[in-house]
Amino acid sequence: MQGFLEALDQRVLVCDGAMGTMLYAKGIFLNRCFDELNLTEPELVGEVHREYVRAGADVIETNTFGANRFKLANFGLADHLHAINGHGARIARMAARDRAFVAGSIGPLGVRIEPWGKTSVGEAEDAFREQATALLDGGVDLFMLETFRDLAELTAAIRAVRSVSQLPIVAQMTTESDGNSLDGTPPGTFAPELERAGADVIGVNCSVGPAAMLETVEAIARISGAKLVAQPNAGRPRDVEGRNLYLSSPDYMASYARRFVAAGARLVGGCCGTTPDHIKQMAAAVKSEVPRARASFPVGGSLETTPGLITPVDRAEKSGLARTLARGEFAVVVEVSAPRGWDLQGVVTQAQRFRRLGAAAVNIPDYPKSGARASAMALGVLVEQQGGVEVLLHYCCRDRTLIGMQSDLVGAHAMGVRNVLLVTGNPAPRANYADATSVFDVDAIGLTNMVSRLNNGLDIGGQAVGAPTQFHVGVGFSPFAPSPDEEWRRLMHKVDAGAEFILTPPIFDAGAFETVNERLRNTGLPVLVGLSALEGLRHAELLASEVSGVRIPEAVFDRLRGAADESAEALAITVEIARRLRPQVQGLQITTVHGAQGTAERLLTALGEAGLLVPSSEKAGSNVR
Repeated sequence: MQGFLEALDQRVLVCDGAMGTMLYAKGIFLNRCFDELNLTEPELVGEVHREYVRAGADVIETNTFGANRFKLANFGLADHLHAINGHGARIARMAARDRAFVAGSIGPLGVRIEPWGKTSVGEAEDAFREQATALLDGGVDLFMLETFRDLAELTAAIRAVRSVSQLPIVAQMTTESDGNSLDGTPPGTFAPELERAGADVIGVNCSVGPAAMLETVEAIARISGAKLVAQPNAGRPRDVEGRNLYLSSPDYMASYARRFVAAGARLVGGCCGTTPDHIKQMAAAVKSEVPRARASFPVGGSLETTPGLITPVDRAEKSGLARTLARGEFAVVVEVSAPRGWDLQGVVTQAQRFRRLGAAAVNIPDYPKSGARASAMALGVLVEQQGGVEVLLHYCCRDRTLIGMQSDLVGAHAMGVRNVLLVTGNPAPRANYADATSVFDVDAIGLTNMVSRLNNGLDIGGQAVGAPTQFHVGVGFSPFAPSPDEEWRRLMHKVDAGAEFILTPPIFDAGAFETVNERLRNTGLPVLVGLSALEGLRHAELLASEVSGVRIPEAVFDRLRGAADESAEALAITVEIARRLRPQVQGLQITTVHGAQGTAERLLTALGEAGLLVPSSEKAGSNVR
């Protein structure tokens, strides 16, 4: 049989359609691992392949799109990776015989890789290499890398496959209707990168229907001489009586197959919602089509002009808090949080009182609480705009996708927010809402990388955003975390990603913290330590027993148990801790039980009387506009 690339030079080839759509139509529930069917129901998988071959497909893809170690682990099947992929290739080979090429299907890992996620590029390459090796052992003719949203992940997959095989590689990004990848990378960026990485055929699949995909293919064709592939969905899915149905007809898909070829595609097919009926019509439509002669382009062309070099804003110019820390001055921030309901004027007034008592900024936590409450971001904007008080906005990954977080933060910057504490966040508490879910598209490391890009004038897709943002970036670190080595590893990743200051949970053992702080100083970043305003023995017991990373010396408990006035002794202990911590760090973050404003005011007053605060009149002006 003629080789795949040689055949592609002579005629347009047609790929198959949606394996998942067909398996679902045959009664396989969506919560099943479709890849496992290679072992448990091989005849069913083989029948789908045979239907596509009978329909005229020149290329059929193995039923292995999600058969990598990460996705299989979700079903407890990681140990069966080699068998699932190998059997998948052999099932397809039996169905194809000598009538079609067999493409080893490899999809994304299902986890974010660096710089957005915890998985390193090396670990990703290992996973792709493992799957590619199994498919190679099963006897594939080429590799089909498809439905990738992250250019870095797709190029890692190409390198991994190329390290074990010289078989042809088809590499496909998945895009929005504007032609950019789901993470915002434009065709002018991803097309040349796929060529440079070593893909033989490049293009797009999934996510959009034929019309939007045609514009993307035409855009790629203007800058690339590579062989192109286009595999759209059968339109956008529509909810019909509780089911997502793809309503583009076979005739419609066939008409666009001809247009893809006219635009320069050599390989056409379909993704979600595409059936053998669609492929039959598409194959008939392009049967007489001759591949269009392609212009020659140097690898590395681009639709976009390369953004000019942007100089990030100096840290001291970003905010009043940033300027205070850059000068080596001491800063105190105090927590305020949103009450139930929409009337937030009391919080604004309280923030102003904290400012007058010596706080450099107010700290607004981002955590889920029961009741209708304003978001941390909304409250932060209100405090800055109406109260004239600078905020340190906690922003966590729990509730938002990476794209959503980027939009949030661009909007927050436009409204004047500058200081951000970027944290992963805790899962939504089911005690409040039984159906609550969490997103965690990325963690704090990925979020810090994203904000750092914005501070350099680029979005997550590498596109210029105009003037760079001026976020003053803080990150969390727990000195007494249960897994200290992991905590230090994550901190260093955050520092590398662009962190500008560090904030800790409440510290009660200043002596033990000094040992940790020696290492923290090596980061070169200012440290703000948590200072919890103790209220009494029960509060101390709660913190020590139920808050991760909090260590309280036994001497504190002894003093509280023996105190004649427990509240006064708790305040005295807190002030003593602050006095011991002050020479070690660059600032304090004051927290109270349930955001008790009176407690925070008493502590600020006591700190001022002890000479531990700089009066607000002596502070540098903030950047609040």
